[in-house]
Amino acid sequence: MVQSNPRPPLPQISVQELADRLASAPVGLQLIDVREPHEVEIAAIAGFTILPLSEFSQWSGEIYTHLDPEMETLVLCHHGIRSAQMCQWLQTQGFTQVKNISGGIDAYSQLVDPTVPRY
Repeated sequence: MVQSNPRPPLPQISVQELADRLASAPVGLQLIDVREPHEVEIAAIAGFTILPLSEFSQWSGEIYTHLDPEMETLVLCHHGIRSAQMCQWLQTQGFTQVKNISGGIDAYSQLVDPTVPRY
């Protein structure tokens, strides 16, 4: 018996695509970083809204005041695992244009901007 997957595959965007989007002054693009505050202090990319997953209970009830579910939303973490979880949750909340940033800020540092510290 073949199991059907109820959830479509999670859309991904590469760090190179992210850099291209950031360079073209993205209008109508929501950028979310789900890492912890101490991680953001070490390495960050300008323009991202910080919504740590550990503080989910504090901000999840107000997600529609922070974000527009119709806008393209790119989600970042350290390597791409936590951001994938956030993307899946956003999809359950009706967000239609969510993309996980594949490889996270670590890949961004390695492949795009070596001035972003690695940790």
